[in-house]
Amino acid sequence: MLEIANALVLMLLGAMLFFPSVVAPVVFTSLPEAQAGAFLRSMFPRYYAFMIALSLIAALLFLVGSNQSALLATLVCLFVGVSTLWVRQWLLPRINAARDVQLAGDTEAGRRFDRDHKLSVGINMLQLVLLVGIQFV
Repeated sequence: MLEIANALVLMLLGAMLFFPSVVAPVVFTSLPEAQAGAFLRSMFPRYYAFMIALSLIAALLFLVGSNQSALLATLVCLFVGVSTLWVRQWLLPRINAARDVQLAGDTEAGRRFDRDHKLSVGINMLQLVLLVGIQFV
């Protein structure tokens, strides 16, 4: 079970690195800004659902491990799943709403968009670091 859980974490890490470093830049360089934004808006809920599913399944599989590192991995995967759920269900709608108002000309909404977007990126970076960390424990 631990091998499958580790494989899921590695898949999760791959997706977390591939999406922002390959998919998003290609979308923004290949499509007009409005279409790029619409495309990514449709992708992010799916991306987050994928992250939630993989991390929670991995957490359950690590839970059957009987050693201390399996417990740590369980907690990290639970954190990733729950924090991603929060981002998907609460933060992402705020980011999208602020972006819509910003595009309509509201500069204060632009500041909210920047702040919330940076928060989502920061959470994603923390998740990445923790997931990489459990590979070495």
